[in-house]
Amino acid sequence: MNFSVKFSLLTVATLSIPVSAVAQEDLTRQVPQTAPPATVSNPVIQAVPGITFEQPKPVIEEWSKKDAKALLTFIEGVGADGLDPAEYRPDDLRQALADGTVNVSQNVDDWSDLDATGEELSLSEVASQSFTWLVEDLRDGRTPMEDRKQWFVIDSDPDFYPTSDLMTEALQQHDVAGVLKSLNPTHPDYAVLKQALANTPKTETKKRKLIRANMDRWRWLPRDLGTQYLITNVPEYQLRLTVNNKIIRTYKTVVGKPGRTATPQLAEVVEGVVFNPTWTVPQSIVKGEGLGQKVLNNPTWAANAGYKATKSENGFINVVQQPGPGNSLGMMKLDMPNEHAIFLHDTPAKNYFNRDQRALSHGCIRTERALELAITMAILGDGVSKDDAVAISKSGEYTKVALKKTMPVYITYFTMATDIDGKLRTFDDIYDRDAPVLASFDQPRERNRTRVTDEEVVPIEDPGL
Repeated sequence: MNFSVKFSLLTVATLSIPVSAVAQEDLTRQVPQTAPPATVSNPVIQAVPGITFEQPKPVIEEWSKKDAKALLTFIEGVGADGLDPAEYRPDDLRQALADGTVNVSQNVDDWSDLDATGEELSLSEVASQSFTWLVEDLRDGRTPMEDRKQWFVIDSDPDFYPTSDLMTEALQQHDVAGVLKSLNPTHPDYAVLKQALANTPKTETKKRKLIRANMDRWRWLPRDLGTQYLITNVPEYQLRLTVNNKIIRTYKTVVGKPGRTATPQLAEVVEGVVFNPTWTVPQSIVKGEGLGQKVLNNPTWAANAGYKATKSENGFINVVQQPGPGNSLGMMKLDMPNEHAIFLHDTPAKNYFNRDQRALSHGCIRTERALELAITMAILGDGVSKDDAVAISKSGEYTKVALKKTMPVYITYFTMATDIDGKLRTFDDIYDRDAPVLASFDQPRERNRTRVTDEEVVPIEDPGL
């Protein structure tokens, strides 16, 4: 696409070969990366130029018959992308091509987006509106926000790829299909799911529906996730370090228990690495479980467990667990500020990584080989050298390393995706998030969809298992 870029590009260092991050030497080559996605919970990212939440006005341009026929052909084949051709009014477009206008008196509400005063629409009006609906679903996803449970990402694609720019380019270049196809997510999983849909008989309706739902989940995210990022598929219990859409390293994870402590879906940015972190114990444990008094009354036990407590004049007890191998955050955490208080961190309970079902935490994501990941991030983020990162990790002292080159981290939820071995698999719907997405495909497409969730943000208090 030949769009004028309205934001400055970021650069990040990338791995030159897929070897252990601790042994990695060549971290100097610079590669371009698009700006990270806007999110509900990160005000810094939310300030990406162009982010607005007003509904766009209808875009109407002049369409030739040739371009309109190309649009009709694309609509007729859009089932390959998991969408229903009928939702983009091919019959009306076909009639407008034949007659120059179409009478919509029988279904005027279907065309209400145009604010048309009469009962007849021109070919250009019909084609412009059908193109707009296609863009919205291919670029942003068809699933309404209320059916995306615990989804807290604001997709910035509508701002980087406005419908008006797309339509102008499609008509100027006479490449309607090319422009619409260019909206497909660039992550390889989308193409894998698309091929799986093509290979699945129409009689297998349940499987086809699940494929369509997970194809749409990719459209909820930014079209391009960037050159270098972390991504975790919660139901798979795996974290990936990815460069140019290739997996460099994988790590087992432990994620939130189903219910109120389920891990939400986020797109945040790692701004720093905390080595040898402290843990401020939440009041639900300090007061609710009596830990505060226990620490104050048993100084020897508290010292052995790494707890320090202070008591104010009004009786408020604050407990902080000091750095050490027994700390509930382990030896590191990734600093990724967000209002959910979700982050990736180490854990002293390494045995949990040996379980098949690992939805065991209070929401945060515990990471296998966390110290290796921390040192990797510190190096890639140009925070410290490899030797310094290793020395800091061994010091036993709380140290926060700020990253000069931040990295996006995507916390996703796919129930059909390629696993870390590259095989397409289904994963358990551990949080029961599939049902509303699947049900939305049985309902008429929702127009003028909001980009912002109104779901409650539940900050995670307790990182312990």
